[in-house]
Amino acid sequence: MPLKKNSSTPTFLPTTTTRGGRASAAAGRRRLHATQRCSNLKLTILCGIITVLVFRGTIGITYFTTFPEANITSQVEETDRIIAETRSDDESEPLITSNVTYTLGPKITNWDDSRKKWLQQNPGFRSIVNRQARVLLVTGSQPGPCDNPIGDHYMLKSIKNKIDYCRMHSIEIVYNMAHLDKELSGYWAKLPLIRRIMLSHPEVEWIWWMDSDAFFTDMYFKIPISKYNHHNMVIHGYPSLLFDEKSWIALNTGSFLLRNCQWSLDLLDEWAPMGPVGRARDEAGKILTANLKGRPAFEADDQSALIYLLISNKDKWIDKVFIENSYYLHGYWVGLVDRYEEYIEKYNPGSGDDRWPFVTHFVGCKPCGGYGDYSLERCVKSMERAFNFADNQLLKLYGFSHRGLLSPNVKRIRNESIRPLEIVDQIGVRTSLLEGASQK
Repeated sequence: MPLKKNSSTPTFLPTTTTRGGRASAAAGRRRLHATQRCSNLKLTILCGIITVLVFRGTIGITYFTTFPEANITSQVEETDRIIAETRSDDESEPLITSNVTYTLGPKITNWDDSRKKWLQQNPGFRSIVNRQARVLLVTGSQPGPCDNPIGDHYMLKSIKNKIDYCRMHSIEIVYNMAHLDKELSGYWAKLPLIRRIMLSHPEVEWIWWMDSDAFFTDMYFKIPISKYNHHNMVIHGYPSLLFDEKSWIALNTGSFLLRNCQWSLDLLDEWAPMGPVGRARDEAGKILTANLKGRPAFEADDQSALIYLLISNKDKWIDKVFIENSYYLHGYWVGLVDRYEEYIEKYNPGSGDDRWPFVTHFVGCKPCGGYGDYSLERCVKSMERAFNFADNQLLKLYGFSHRGLLSPNVKRIRNESIRPLEIVDQIGVRTSLLEGASQK
């Protein structure tokens, strides 16, 4: 039943009265403030309890109990550790990696005697085979696929080229795709690999490192190993550039030989500390740029580091280093690739020098990905020419040749059915190999 309107009954709430409304609001605020103070007090007490628990768990409970004073040392060490970790997060104070503390592995001081004894106890593993020193060619590439598929294609051609050369000259080969030391990445990765191979293969007399972007282009030339009987390292370069000009390109570490001996292990030990990734490599790069002529400002690389090492400590190392330039142990591709037709027309393989380059090294090309000094198109085209130029020297043995230095297709160049042995003698490859062996 609807209520009747009564004039004595108010039609609005009493809190809208001026005096009563203000008093009620003030009372509400006082209750709210009291509640907040109570909550803040509880929160403060809770935070205090958590702080005590964390403090006890992190530093120890010696301050709250009567444990022996022997625990004070561990408390100080733990506190220092926490402070150090806190500071390491500050970008203004980067983590310092000391060059002195980095090593390739445990220090070895008696390798020559140990290796000699091992060879005597294992006569089946000889360091001299067929009157020549045993050589192991070592090369490799990154663990994963290239950013550009064409790079994988030419990595495959590169290793095929090296296998062909080693097969012709009875050289063993190792191809590595693993990073054996995360501190030495990039161009430094060869150092721990070479050291491991030396220690794992005492029967090998010479380790021959070759970059993946280097191709053999004189398949008949054989390195005159006996020429280096009194040396422990063979590297392409020029003494005048090294000692007179102190040039950062005086030597090239894309292709070099290192004897399996104590001297080489000592060299690797002094060479490697410039290479750990991070601050050590960056700081070493500044030193190398300041001391080597023409070197751009970038992190330390293995080639510049070796040059600097030989210059700064010449008396210790240089007597055992043979700086080779009578043939192309390393040949810069820019001045060679466009002359292949001229070599074919005027000369024959087997010299390894400027008449027929032994190695063509594609310095500055990055077909696998990354920044390069030359365009990918130019590098790939030149690598194709180098591969086919070398491959023709093998195909010729079987009566075939590439249709052109840019063509993967082959054609027959002679008929093997008539007097094949006379054809073999005319080719001259076996004569070249015998001449190379007779020089030992």
